Amino acid sequence: MAIKIDKKITGYEVSKEEASAQKADAGDSNVVHMHEKLERPETLIGNTYKIKTPLTEHALYVTINDIILNPGTPHEKRRPFEIFINSKSMDHFQWIVALTRIISAVFRKGGDATFLVEELRSVFDPRGGYFKRGKYTPSLVAEIGDAIECHMKMIGMIRTDELDEDRRKFIAEKRAAHHERCGDSETAEGGSFPAEAQLCAKCSTKAVIKMDGCMTCLNCGDSKCG
Repeated sequence: MAIKIDKKITGYEVSKEEASAQKADAGDSNVVHMHEKLERPETLIGNTYKIKTPLTEHALYVTINDIILNPGTPHEKRRPFEIFINSKSMDHFQWIVALTRIISAVFRKGGDATFLVEELRSVFDPRGGYFKRGKYTPSLVAEIGDAIECHMKMIGMIRTDELDEDRRKFIAEKRAAHHERCGDSETAEGGSFPAEAQLCAKCSTKAVIKMDGCMTCLNCGDSKCG
């Protein structure tokens, strides 16, 4: 809103609100964000995830190291900086080295690196995937993506999609109804769901059964009947 000044200006001062805003802007300008020129510290913290699949004789160990940005300030963040994959088997050594270097470069570039999870999960093995703890995994690369997602959820980069109270109650009721109807029937390999359960298109878990004339997932609650 424009204000017309009819008298001669003899002096001025910065209002308190403007001064506070300028101070906040100055503080934000000192915040360190992830970028490719950020030097690697001598010590990084990280986690190692074990991957054992029926496609490989030996397990793979995925280690993701993180850097702490703006430590001790309200802007403190933990972000992935590099990834290593190790195994006794040398069969996949060449593409694993290439994959880890590319992923590490994406981490250090900064910005939103969560897209890596879906990109890796979209890789399908031509020999076919496998079920692990009742969940379908299309390839070894996709399981590496699962490990990265687990790590990003742990450090807060990806929000955990927790079910709300109504959805948890709905799933519990469906499980109780199925147990009452079928008793302790056989469960799917590696899971806690009926052996005849089908694959859920939403959560990729073999937990879909027909109840009350409707296909319902006992893991995430997805139902064809809404």
